Order: sequence, then C-alpha cells, then structure tokens
Amino acid sequence: MAGSKDAPDCSNCHGLHDIKKVLDPSTNEGRAFHTSVCIKCHADEAMMKRSHVSTTAVETYLESYHGKGYRLGFPERAAGCSDCHTAHTILPKDDPASSINPKNAATVCSKCHKNATPLFAKYYAHGSHSDRGKYPVLYWTFLGMTGLLVGTFAVFWVHTLLWMFRGFAENREKHDALAAGKGHHVPEGNKLYARFQKRHIFLHLTVIVSFLGLSLTGLPLKFSDQAWAKSLMSLYGGVHNAGLIHRGCAILTFYYFLGALLMSIDYLFIRKDIKGTFLQRLFGPDSLIPNLRDIKDVVAMVRWFLYKGEKPTFERWTYWEKFDFIAVFWGMFAIGGSGLMLWFPQFFGHFLPGWVMNVATIIHSDEALLATGFIFTVHFFNTHGRPEKFPMDFVIFNGQMTKEEFIEERGDQWKRYEEQGITEKFRIARPTGYLYDFFFKGFGFAALFTGLTLVFFMLYAFISK
Repeated sequence: MAGSKDAPDCSNCHGLHDIKKVLDPSTNEGRAFHTSVCIKCHADEAMMKRSHVSTTAVETYLESYHGKGYRLGFPERAAGCSDCHTAHTILPKDDPASSINPKNAATVCSKCHKNATPLFAKYYAHGSHSDRGKYPVLYWTFLGMTGLLVGTFAVFWVHTLLWMFRGFAENREKHDALAAGKGHHVPEGNKLYARFQKRHIFLHLTVIVSFLGLSLTGLPLKFSDQAWAKSLMSLYGGVHNAGLIHRGCAILTFYYFLGALLMSIDYLFIRKDIKGTFLQRLFGPDSLIPNLRDIKDVVAMVRWFLYKGEKPTFERWTYWEKFDFIAVFWGMFAIGGSGLMLWFPQFFGHFLPGWVMNVATIIHSDEALLATGFIFTVHFFNTHGRPEKFPMDFVIFNGQMTKEEFIEERGDQWKRYEEQGITEKFRIARPTGYLYDFFFKGFGFAALFTGLTLVFFMLYAFISK
C-alpha cells in the first residue's frame, strides 16, 4: 500500500505517545490487542463503505465462533485477526507468500487445529449467508432455516393463542355450571391412576437438565453482543468452560435419545401386553407415531377453538405430544449432526470441505433457536400454561393423574381401558410423598422460570438490534 494515504502506520496500532509494548499474538492478551486494533480501523472502513458493501470482514468475524469468543471477552482458544493474517506480514490472498493464500491456509489452520487438511482449510473464514452471489450454499441454507422457524412459530403460536383464549372461556363456563349445580361429577374422581412409569420420569428429567444446560451455554454464544450473554459467560468462567458444559449436556442428549429408541424397540418388539401386529402397534393408540386420528383431532380442536364444536377427547397421546416426540428425532439429526461436526471439525475435515462447517453452524444455531423458542413458549404452554393446568401439570414428575383428569383429558383411552377391563391395572394405591412433591415442584418451577427468562433475553436481543 505504498503511497496510499489510507495505509496505517505504526501509531495506528501501537499508539502515538502511549506506545503499546510488543505483545505475542499467540497469548490471550496479545490476541485481544491485535484483534482490537484491526477491528478499530476496519470497522471505520465498513462504516464509510456502508452504501455499497453488504458485509465486511469485521461483521463476518464477529459473527463467527472465533469472533463471538472475542466479543464476549474471552479470546482464549479463539483465533484473532493476527492468527490468520499475521501481525506485520499482511499480504493479499493471491500473493504466494500470504498466510491466507490457499496453498498456505492448511498450515495456518494447523497452528490451532492439529492435523488440519487442505480440505479443512476450505472453511469460509469470512463467509456471509447474506451474500447470495459469493456464498450461495450459505444463503440458501439460511433461507431454508429461516422459513422453517417462521413457519413453525406462525402455526403453533396461533394455535397457542387460540387455545389460551378458548381455555379461559372454558374455565368460566365450568365455574358457571358448578354455581348452577350443573357441573359434571365423576364418581371417585380423586382416585389416582398411572400415566408414566419411573423410567419415563427419569428420562424426562434428563431431557430437562440437558436442554436447560444446552440453552444456558449456547444462547450466550448466539447473542454474544448482549450484556446478559457476557454476564452468563463470566459466570461459567469463560467460553471454554461453557463449551465443556455444553458438550456434557450434549452427551446427556444422546443418552436420552438412545433411551427413547430402546423404549420404542421395547414397545414394538418385546412387550406382550399390547396385542396386534407390528403395524398395528406402530400406528395404534398406544404409539407416538402420527396416524389418521391425529388429523381428526386437529380439526376437532380447531373447531372447538372457534366455538364450532365440542372439545375433543383424546387417546393416550395427543397430536401436540406426538409432534414433540417426532421433533426429538428431527432435532437429533439437525442439532446433533451439526453439533458433532462443530465438535470434531478436524475429523470431518478429512473427508468434507471446510465450508460444510459454515453450513453446520447455520443449521446448529437456527435449529437451536427454533428448539428453545418452541420449548419455552409452545411446549411450556401445552403442558403447564394452558388454563386448565396453570401453573403446572405435575404428571411428568410423579406420573400420576386423577380419574377425573383421566376421563376429561383422555376419555377415549379410559373408555378403551374399560372395554379391555384393565383400568384397575393402572390404579395407584397412594400418592407420592410430601418431600418428593416439594422437591420436584421446586425443580419444575425453577426450570419454568429459567426457560421464560431466556425467552425474555432472546426477545430483548431481537428488539434491541
């Protein structure tokens, strides 16, 4: 850049009077220093060129994993500008001596990523999903994930709002009926019946712990520009510690996914108490696999929302519970698969081009946003927030429900059990103890509060942008 008035000199980085000492770029302090001085000038350049530059090196860096670590105040284990471009020998990409020349990229990457291959080095260090011409794969991946998010939330948030309004009206109708002496009475309605076994309860507790852990450590990285994200990262002791917690919770996720698979195998192939062929079990009333009845239930529920029909009674599983179950399998494919790629990039970089990691980042990030937003709004409402259950449905923690609840919510299942003469097989002699209820209700409310707090933080992050 000889002769250019815009070229930086020594004072731009080291200062004019308060001259900064030479810092080793490989240290945390040095990496933070070199990155900050690079960003200072290149961010100004971005502002001057805003009219015709859609994305800049600074913007794409700060949106990368490395940049998020820097922005959160923990540059350790996250590459800074000088790690790739060097501190003083900064040359154009097409210069054979440049550190970012394609022939040298793998060597540069291997400084942090041991055994990095030329294929691994095809990672888009400054790739942008908004640049359709230069990064079409990232653009279409982001567009597809955005469509999935918007479509899912549009359908289920409308469903939630309609249910909320109709549920409040239903509660008023029940109250008026009782006041008029016309309330529906269920003989021995307080008798307890089992809905879940201990293994189901334990598996769901594992889901809660792992999901909250993943959310608490993953969302601060996604919203790294937020003050609350920096506070959470400081609480964990840095991005590295948060990553360890995140991966630990991911292992729990794989555990409960395996548990769900084993229970499905048990249901389809081993259990003798459920009659029928393989297909009858697969699509029967005790299965979580969607069937034609679910379509009828959805139509009946919408008609009830709109005061066009009676509230439907359900079998063992409702259509929204089946959706939650299927979402676990989709989530393991999307979040789990992309998460493994980001966890072991060198391994996948031996047979996949590095830009696949860019794709995996978009999928992992947006699918995680979909999962957290759905669980903390739609799922929380379906299970705990709906007017007939507010503030909490305790059945997932003790596995018990009264006869009155059983008949009102799952009348068709009760009717089927009566016809088979097996209702008393599920009768529970005595409820769970006071200490058990106290502990798990406290745990349940803590989980609810944590999830709703994260929803508030996410909404604030979107609004503040």
